[in-house]
Amino acid sequence: MHLTNPRKIIFDTDPGVDDAMALYYALAHPALDVIGITTTFGNVSVEQATANALYLSALAGRTVPIGSGAHRPQQKPSQAPPVTIHGFDGLGNLPHRIAVSQHADPRPAAQLIVDLARAQPGQITLVAVGPLGNLAAALDLEPALPQLLREVVLMGGTVLEPGNVSPVAEANIWNDPHSADRVFGAGWKLTMVGLDVTHQVILPVALFEKIAAHQRHAATDTLLHAVRFYANFYSGLYPHVARIHGCFGHDVLAFLYLSNPELFHLECGCVRVAVDGLAQGQTMLRRKSIPYSQPGWEHDLPVTEVCMQVRADDCVRIIEDTLMGPWLSPIT
Repeated sequence: MHLTNPRKIIFDTDPGVDDAMALYYALAHPALDVIGITTTFGNVSVEQATANALYLSALAGRTVPIGSGAHRPQQKPSQAPPVTIHGFDGLGNLPHRIAVSQHADPRPAAQLIVDLARAQPGQITLVAVGPLGNLAAALDLEPALPQLLREVVLMGGTVLEPGNVSPVAEANIWNDPHSADRVFGAGWKLTMVGLDVTHQVILPVALFEKIAAHQRHAATDTLLHAVRFYANFYSGLYPHVARIHGCFGHDVLAFLYLSNPELFHLECGCVRVAVDGLAQGQTMLRRKSIPYSQPGWEHDLPVTEVCMQVRADDCVRIIEDTLMGPWLSPIT
């Protein structure tokens, strides 16, 4: 960990229970410095996502600019948020919320991304864990954005693991496939952390109970409530998850990749997204260098590093160690 020079992060998110895990991991980890948050539709509406980002940040005692962004897919029809997974409010239907004073930044998400990238060229990593409309809109504003950002890490997609909204598609990519295909082809240093690895890491509710009992703080109490709701959904869907009464960490794995890249095995190749039809949202990784007669797989296309394997037990241990540390401040 480079404690004297933490990685500057813009977090593009649709909170969301696993988004809340990811945000708190990023705020807690000494090698990561969240300098901006942008929100999108996905697990909830963009309005609810913004409210959740403001609330979670305030509970942790942090103030960063938070810009509200994409409210619908670029081209496909909108879909209702998955209330059975994250709850109507995205955080497991919190019984009450503490009053907080933070407000959203007046700049739209795409403008906030561009402004921060222009102000600190080559220094910022953008971590995107929802549908990718904000990144596509930022590219419209600033075509040189791939050169201004240090790299992009996204949680989304799948190569070999079955999808979670169709047999081949992961939810974030499926929610806005046209934006996703553009992001994969934009030419930045890009890493995909998808279901191939996130389905290998099961986080038990008992872990978050331990963290909440240790911290005794409204932030970790809120996270525990959300995780219990989320785990009930996943435990009802997958018997192997039910055995430990847990859930998938999904979004937090994007930050594990940044803090501990040695835990992941990657493959490199061009990724394209199916934008319509029965395979809509499928992320297709070119795994061989042979010539293809199908257009769209030319050899000069940008490549993506794709996480294919992960040391799951080490991930759970690092999440615990990080969230058990002294990272929480009084509520602002």
